Amino acid sequence: MRDIYNRRVDYMRISVTDRCNLRCFYCMPEEGVCKMNHRDVLRYEEIIRVVREGAGLGISRIRLTGGEPLVRPGIVSLVREIRGVEGIEEISLTTNGLLLKDMAANLKHAGLDRVNVSLDSLVPEKYKEITRGGDLKKVLEGICASIEVGLKPVKINVVIMKGINDDEIEDLVKLTRILPISVRFIELMPIGHASQRFKDHYISMDSVMDRIPDLVPDDKVQGGGPAVNYRLPGAMGTVGFIGALSHNFCHRCNRIRLTADGKIKPCLHSDLEVDLRPALREGKGSLGEMLARAIGLKPRRHCMDNEDREEGNRDMYQIGG
Repeated sequence: MRDIYNRRVDYMRISVTDRCNLRCFYCMPEEGVCKMNHRDVLRYEEIIRVVREGAGLGISRIRLTGGEPLVRPGIVSLVREIRGVEGIEEISLTTNGLLLKDMAANLKHAGLDRVNVSLDSLVPEKYKEITRGGDLKKVLEGICASIEVGLKPVKINVVIMKGINDDEIEDLVKLTRILPISVRFIELMPIGHASQRFKDHYISMDSVMDRIPDLVPDDKVQGGGPAVNYRLPGAMGTVGFIGALSHNFCHRCNRIRLTADGKIKPCLHSDLEVDLRPALREGKGSLGEMLARAIGLKPRRHCMDNEDREEGNRDMYQIGG
């Protein structure tokens, strides 16, 4: 299906939970969050209904997110059920990687195609500080397990922050020389708790790219998406750059987002939401029509680069990125 700006929308990101086993400082407060009431979170059978209706409208790619999706029991079974939906061609998952080592093989067997792992530092103590308690060793083991079982490509998501991890740009890029992975640098966005640190820690993708002069363009990376991709000569992997502010890509945005509590967000940074629960739980209205309406409501572009922007009503852990 195409939106009113003639963008083809074929990608749905599904947040299966708002819960997480980390407390990254740009994502949520140190003391944790007020968790959604269990009855407000979509059941798996409801998620499958949304996926089926989405597939009927042309959705062919699904990404499971959180919070941390691997903390929700039964996630492997959900992957298996989505794989059985006619029209779904690709299933991916974004994770912090802490539980990935023991789950990678089962996820692959259930039908998961690829995985993105959030990794903002290669220094154990710094990683622990950024995530407020994360174990870098477990994440690296999860990445290796994903490669071994054939999840492909494995992408490493790095939220790059001035004065925090921008001294590791070169080291992160060097990973692509020895591993068949895609390291993707992502600009810090003024969403939720990140807004509090945005002015101090934002660094543009142009500044990051200036630090890696040997890169050559690479347009063969699987998965599409907003990243502009490069490669070091002779490297096994690739390097991607996602600059939502410095290099706006809204004109080719192809996605909608389903929150854990059943709201469709046509745009990451907009407060606009379409609540699917009345259709899912009370039979009020057509689920397919609501999805189509949400796609039709996609704005032309985000407003994150406006100085007078308003803060959104959700943190990133509630949206799924």
